[in-house]
Parts: sequence; C-alpha cells; structure tokens
Amino acid sequence: MNKPVLLPLDEALQQLLGFISGNITDEWLSTFDADGRVLAEDVFSKIEVPGFDNSAMDGYAFNHSDFLNNHGILKAGQRIPAGYFPEKLMAGHADRIFTGAPVPQGADTVVMQEDCEILDDGSVKILSQPALGQCIRFKGEDIALHTKALSRGLRLHPAALGLAASIGMSELKVTAKPKVALFSTGDELVMPGEVEPEKMKPGAIFNSNRFFLKTLLIRLGCTVTDFGILPDQLAKTKESFSQASASHDLILTSGGVSVGEEDHVKPAIQALGRLDLWSLAIKPGKPFAYGQVLTGNKTTHFIGLPGNPVSSLITFLLLAKPFILKLQGATDLNTVGFEMRADFAWPKADKRREFLRVKRNSQGGLDLFHNQSSGVLTSAVWADGIVDNPAGNVIKPGDQVSFISFSHWMS
Repeated sequence: MNKPVLLPLDEALQQLLGFISGNITDEWLSTFDADGRVLAEDVFSKIEVPGFDNSAMDGYAFNHSDFLNNHGILKAGQRIPAGYFPEKLMAGHADRIFTGAPVPQGADTVVMQEDCEILDDGSVKILSQPALGQCIRFKGEDIALHTKALSRGLRLHPAALGLAASIGMSELKVTAKPKVALFSTGDELVMPGEVEPEKMKPGAIFNSNRFFLKTLLIRLGCTVTDFGILPDQLAKTKESFSQASASHDLILTSGGVSVGEEDHVKPAIQALGRLDLWSLAIKPGKPFAYGQVLTGNKTTHFIGLPGNPVSSLITFLLLAKPFILKLQGATDLNTVGFEMRADFAWPKADKRREFLRVKRNSQGGLDLFHNQSSGVLTSAVWADGIVDNPAGNVIKPGDQVSFISFSHWMS
C-alpha cells in the first residue's frame, strides 16, 4: 500500500480558501457591539478629523512672529479650555490653552506650560526656542473630508471602533456571523462533570478539544451550536450531519477523520456530499479533511480536524481560522511570524514543516517545551507561541527562527 502524498500547508490553505464562494449577508450593528466583526463596506468620513486646529498639550498659544519680535516675552491673553470657542488672538499676546482646545485665529504655535514662566507683571516668558507650528494638531491631519477611514474586510478591533466613533458612526455594516455546528467524535470521550476523574473507565478520556474549539469559534465571531459527542455509529453520524447542515454554514469536527474502522466521519460526509481527505506535510496535525454536505440547494462546508488535542489546535489555527475569516469577508487572513533567537537546539530535521511550542525568556530568546508530542496539551498552555520551522531544518542555539505569538494567533 502506497503512502499518501503529503500536501504542503500553503497549497492546502490555497485549496481550502478556494472553496468559498457566494455572497455574504450583512447587518447593521451598534459600533459599541462590533468588536471582532468584519466590515461589510468601506467607511468614508463626512467630516475632517480633527475638525479644527487644536492644542496637543497644556500651554500657551501665540504667533511665532510675535515671539521673535518681542524676545520671547508676551502679554497674557485669554484662557481657552477644551470645548470653548476662543476670540481672535490679540497681537503680542500668548493665550493660556489646554489640551484639545481650539487654537485661536492668529496663533500658529503652542509651547508646553513647563517651558513658560509667568513674570511679576503677569506677562508670559517663553523659555524654549519653539518651532513654528509645534504642538498643534491641525484640522484634517488625521482624516481628510470624504476620504476612506476604514476598509471593507477589516476585522474590527478597539482602535478601529474608536476611529469609527470619531467620524460619527454610531452603527457599522458588518458581515453576518457564520453559523458553525461543532461535533466531537469518539465513544472514548467523556464530558467533565459526568464522572469523577478517579472513577473514569479504562480507555476513557475527558473531552478537551470541545472546550478550546468552541472558545476559538466564539472569538472568531461565530454563532456556535454545540452538538456534543457523536457515537461511533455511521447511521447516527450521517443523521446528525444532515440535520446540522440545514441551518449551519460550517460543520466542524475533531477526531474521526482517519481511515480506521471506527472512524465514521469520512463515509458519512461522502454519503451526504463530497470529501477531500488530506495528509498535510506538517507536524503536528497531518490528518485534515474538507468536504461539503449538500442539502437541497444548500451547501454546508465541512472541516474535520485531528483528534489529538495539539494537532486539533494547530490545524484549527493554521487552516480553519483563515477559512472562517474569509467566510466573513475578512481580507487579512495571514498569520505573520517575526524573527527571534532560539535558545535551544532542535538537532533532528523532519521531512514535515514543524510547529514547536516555545516560550519567550527574560534574555530575549525562546525556550523549547521538553515534550513536543501532539497529545501533550500542557505544551500549549506553558508556551506563549510556536516556532514555524521549515521542513528539513535543524535549529542551533543562537539561530534566528520565525515566532508566532499565541496572543495574536488565538484572538
């Protein structure tokens, strides 16, 4: 029996994303509630931001020519707090101004209050040599009138929501949440709380994948229906998938995508539609499946992840996450690593691309978890990221490696 050809990760991802087609529905949502959602249309500004020249700090506003002509000593003028519209600057004066307050007509420079001295006669002495225009946030310097402030396909985050609010957007048009049906497979699985740990039957294991997969799906903006644990029965598996496909965009499973006699996911999906079963050239996470369940005129996507917890986690982040983001119309699907120093050795190169669990240390380098097995979920808890190690590559202490942070990858 010939061994299956291992598919490179980048090729698998390209194929996977290519299965997504069709229009994406959208909805209007309060800007307060849009964190993590994907913009369905470009957002153009109907105003300039800032809407007026304003001070970048507490200090004094004056005309730079007056400063030069009066040797840095100016008469005290009006007081300008934020929210107050000032009178025109009087010649030879310096107006007291506060952060965010409008710069008065005639003023072109602001100096911070720490660089000023109030003389006995009440006049203001400028102690520094100010540059023309310093400490002023000019009208429209952030966002010009009618320019694009936010782009369609952006996955919204707190700063983007603040920017939307700054141009008066109380609501944003976002794409609809994908509806995901989540299944776990295997008679060996037991839910925490169903039995005391010390009373577990031989061969039984607690279902860990269900917890992190549901959490990751929710973080990605999905509406999740948790269908629990599928028994190792072909008829029940087919029935469950068929029912779920009617009201969901994606069916996601963990376990049961290999070719064992008790792995019924593969024949169930094949009976209901089509299935592509891939062996990926990555470690951990070789088995991965994509398919489609056809119900009338409706097509529901299917993704099958490996059963080992680290493999399930890694393949979700590498493949399922960008797939789900594209389902929502997101344009930034890439997870970009950055170079860091390896403070460990990885002397044995593998034929597959490896994802090694590591942690940043206080010396600015990376330490390696001692056990890189696909079943050791402890490694993903101890680690704060992974090293994306190319196939056939050995690592020596001091080498530069590509590091991907879990805090970014799991968001």
